[in-house]
Amino acid sequence: MSELQMRVSDDDRERTTRRLQQAFTEGRLTQLELEDRLEVALTARTYGDLLGLITDLPDEQSQVDDVIDLESKNGNLKRSGDWAVPRRLRVSSKYGSVELDFSEAVIAHPVVDVELDLTYGSAKIILPEGGVASVDAFRSDYGYPKSAVPSRPRPGSLYVVVTGRSKYGGLVVRYPRKRWFAH
Repeated sequence: MSELQMRVSDDDRERTTRRLQQAFTEGRLTQLELEDRLEVALTARTYGDLLGLITDLPDEQSQVDDVIDLESKNGNLKRSGDWAVPRRLRVSSKYGSVELDFSEAVIAHPVVDVELDLTYGSAKIILPEGGVASVDAFRSDYGYPKSAVPSRPRPGSLYVVVTGRSKYGGLVVRYPRKRWFAH
């Protein structure tokens, strides 16, 4: 039996759907192409079925060059101010909270993927005004993600795609708080 005829797992299907969604956010696929390919990906039985959906897209290896892993077992993870945001952030926190403030950050990519792996902590993501975020692929065993920002990609705006899961914590996505100064 060839490798293309081998059965795929749910993880294989999910990985392919994420790649297709990424290609859509980068403008490589139209909405109709995305919908057609997602339908096939979700019902794929073999690697050959999945491979046919992504052969005309850039190799995943070429997109892995800008990944940062942030990990903490007990402390809090925080990034704010003037910091360089990679194309993809993988954040793992066992007991602490995570705060990613993109409002003053240097962001060279129109799409930023944030993959969260939280056990007991929560995450807060602060976007610059006009930024949008999708939290549809984030799962929480208790509660649900809360987003106070639009979720559809907009031309010229930062688009953050949040994936991953939280066992006992939550997720909040919002814009910066307005500062009121007394005169």
